[in-house]
Formats: sequence, structure tokens, C-alpha cells
Amino acid sequence: MRTSVFAVIFLASAAFAAAQNGANWSYAGHSGPLVWSKLDPSYAACNRGHDQSPIDIRGARLNKALQPIQFHYVAGPVTIENTGRGIVVHVDKGSYMVAGGVRYELIDYEFHHPSEHPVHGKLTDMEVDLVHKSADGRVAILGVRLNEDRGNPNATMATLWAHLPTRTGASTRVTDMVDAGGLIPADPGYWTYTGSELTPPCTEGALWFVYEEPIDVSRDQLRQFTALFRLNTRPVQDLHGRKIEANE
Repeated sequence: MRTSVFAVIFLASAAFAAAQNGANWSYAGHSGPLVWSKLDPSYAACNRGHDQSPIDIRGARLNKALQPIQFHYVAGPVTIENTGRGIVVHVDKGSYMVAGGVRYELIDYEFHHPSEHPVHGKLTDMEVDLVHKSADGRVAILGVRLNEDRGNPNATMATLWAHLPTRTGASTRVTDMVDAGGLIPADPGYWTYTGSELTPPCTEGALWFVYEEPIDVSRDQLRQFTALFRLNTRPVQDLHGRKIEANE
């Protein structure tokens, strides 16, 4: 009995350490998405979970009770991090959204190429995922798809890309006023479903809102990102009977 207790404590400690420090993973090869769950016990949900993201958006049902998301974003300094797997923008406290009557604080947002979420099997050129968290720890993620428009740069990305760290592990503090609201489409239509975080440990229970309308990214902005990351998206996951709803 004593041995089994110590074994449980050891496994729990190992899982906690992995969640904190992160066993090495990638988007391809021997540490790619197909084997994420084998890299560490804390990553088990990545390949064994039933509410994983991303999914192919199709067959959504209209739910007129769903209200538009209310944004209370404030412009301010940010920190841009090159994780070696993507670009993450860490924001200062103060920005939040209200969805379903719940307030979710904006934590960070991350860019992907191509998009994580296809719509009827079709991917866009990029996706930015804005991660929010409620006071009681619930995670809500906004997915915004981006399509290349040769001469139409995104203003928020233009500010960020001027400070883009190109070396893995590097971070840049941007003192310019950066407004995440510039990444939100004008049309309030969205699809919503219950899913997971996109990267290990692929924690489930995240509430997803994927906007129906893509926004523009210029060819130069797209090329600047793909020069660093040729592919940093996860394969589409099984729906496992989950419902996708639309607010309009």
C-alpha cells in the first residue's frame, strides 16, 4: 500500500512538472501531433480526448439566443514572444470580453499558419486565437481567420510585425499602443462549440468562438510570418457528436 501511494504521488508530481515545464513537442516529425500523448502523461488528452480542437466547421445550428460578444479591449503595450513554434502576444491586464454574461480577461493571442479551423474543409491563410480566462478559471478562445489580400495590411499586425522577434526564445517589449480589437471582424457572426486548447497538454473544456468573417492580412505580412513558421497548426480533430451553434 505504501509503495502504491508513493507511486501515485510520483506520477502526479511528474504530470505537474510536465505541465509546468513542458515536454518537448512540435508540429511535425517524431514529436508531432500524432504522438503528443506519448511524449508525457500530462499530454494524454491530446490523442485520447473526445472534445479536442480544432474541428471542421460545418452543419452549425442557428441559436437565436446567442448574443454578440461584447468587447472591452484597451490599447496598450504588449510583449511578443517567439516560442519556436509560433508567435505569442502577451497583453497587460485590463482588456476583457463578455460572452454569455460571463466576463473573460484577455491573456494572450497566438498566430498560426495556415488556419487551425477549416470551414467546410477549406482553410484560410492564417488564424489568430485570442485566449481569455474567467475569474473562476474557465477558458474562452476567439478564433479569427485571416485571408491574404495583397495590398491590404492589418493595422494591428503592422504594429506587431515591426517588432517581430525572429530568434527562438526571444521576446520583444512593444511600448506602442497595440489594440487587439483590430483583430476582431466587423461582422459579429460566430460559430461556437466546446473544445480544447490547441497545444499540449490539450486541456479540454475550452469554450470556442470562431468568427464567420475572415479579416485581411497583406502578402508581405503573411510572408514575414511564413518565413519563420512554414506550418504551425494542428490536424483537424473528430467531432465526437459535439454540436456547433451559430449566433446568426
